[in-house]
Amino acid sequence: MENRAQWGTRAGFILAAVGSAIGLGNIWRFPYIAYENGGGAFFLPYLFALLTAGIPILILEFTLGHKFRGSAPLSLSRLNKKAEWLGWWQVFISFVISTYYAVIIAWAMSYAVFSFKLSWGDDTEGFLFGDYLKVADPGQVGSLVPGVLIPLVLVWVITLGILFKGIKKGIEVANKIFIPALVVLFLIIVIRALTLEGAATGLDALFAPNWNRIMDGEVWVAAYSQIFFSLSIAFAIMITYSSYLPKKSDITNNAFITGFSNSGFELLAGIGVFSALGFMAAQQGVDVSEVAGAGIGLAFAVFPAIINQMPVMSELFGFLFFTSLVLAGLSSLISICETYIAGFQEKFNISRNKAVLYGGGLSAIISLLFATRGGINFLDVVDHFVLSMGVGLSGLVEVILIAWVFRKLGAMKGHANEISDIRLGSWWTICLGVVTPIILGYMMIQSIWVDIKEPYGGYPGDFLIYSGWLILALTLVAGFLFSAKKWDSKVEVNDSKEVS
Repeated sequence: MENRAQWGTRAGFILAAVGSAIGLGNIWRFPYIAYENGGGAFFLPYLFALLTAGIPILILEFTLGHKFRGSAPLSLSRLNKKAEWLGWWQVFISFVISTYYAVIIAWAMSYAVFSFKLSWGDDTEGFLFGDYLKVADPGQVGSLVPGVLIPLVLVWVITLGILFKGIKKGIEVANKIFIPALVVLFLIIVIRALTLEGAATGLDALFAPNWNRIMDGEVWVAAYSQIFFSLSIAFAIMITYSSYLPKKSDITNNAFITGFSNSGFELLAGIGVFSALGFMAAQQGVDVSEVAGAGIGLAFAVFPAIINQMPVMSELFGFLFFTSLVLAGLSSLISICETYIAGFQEKFNISRNKAVLYGGGLSAIISLLFATRGGINFLDVVDHFVLSMGVGLSGLVEVILIAWVFRKLGAMKGHANEISDIRLGSWWTICLGVVTPIILGYMMIQSIWVDIKEPYGGYPGDFLIYSGWLILALTLVAGFLFSAKKWDSKVEVNDSKEVS
């Protein structure tokens, strides 16, 4: 019997898994993706993608972690020794993501403070890129930006402090606070946004179905892409988190709850964001399409402009919005960091505190690069290649290896069915063995082809090579190097051996 940390309650695990899934992308990416891809009609392929890829992969990763009781590298090594490198690849992808994700949370912290006096002024875009970030040209690093550095230190103090506390007393307690608080804050935001003039116009723009787009392959690819990147699958997160579950845990039910909770919050975010965008369009006398957007610009330029135009309590609305970004970001950052902390702890047989100090400390130091004047350019490129491309590729490899190469879907299904109320049938096997590999394969081929044909974001080619392609390649190389090192003799690693 392994002396392994466990969640204190089932609710603790679900809140942690939901907290990992609900991140910044739910708020600033999903609403625009839905709007751009058929509005109300988009929800049909979105639901189909959730049921044929999102939840099936969640069940697979929950089962892997629960059955083999280890971090992603250890669990995959116990599945088959030839799969360990994949676990490390996902761990290093998460490591890189943690270095810049913390900086975005730091921006949100700054903007929560700016909200008290609406310090961003009338030119919100100029303030973001000029006064606040002081953006340098691509390829230039520049000096550290004090307005980013100070909250960044606070982000890492909170994150590492929680991780030092461990699973039950740290991560579980934090998510029991963060997630309910996030939901309450965002409900307040949504209710306020719905009362604004023009909110109905914004919601009509989001939900009015364009059925002509339903047969467009790009819409279906967008739905699968959103589900895949939204649920924290192929990050090594869900394997790691589920490894802390008690022996008797309803894996399938947990996956459905996590998947639908994440989608429910995305829907809530869509209502809040497009109600606010409808208000902004009404104030400017333009169509919603002229103010709708996604990403950093939506959160830190468009929303401050919306807040400026609010008739009453604009400062409070701003504070609640950016605080919700902080909470969503912190819950995800904690889960991202836990992947490599667990991996390092097991591989090198060191204490948890040392793993947090070395792994988290190194990530915090590297994150300083993204707190410089040139940081946003590095962040944009690294995010595109490591998150959008790296996670997708590792997820594709994960499914192909388990379903086609090692042929372990049957064993995974058997384990999940032993302890779950909802029994998996042929739909799960078909989804993972056929549907997901085809869709993911198409997505990745298309993505790589676009990046080869047209330089991402208009950046110089050499900048994309060393800050994008090279970083992605290094995560893969690091995966193979770490898998080449033997496990400590105290760690039991046997192919297909369940550790009880």
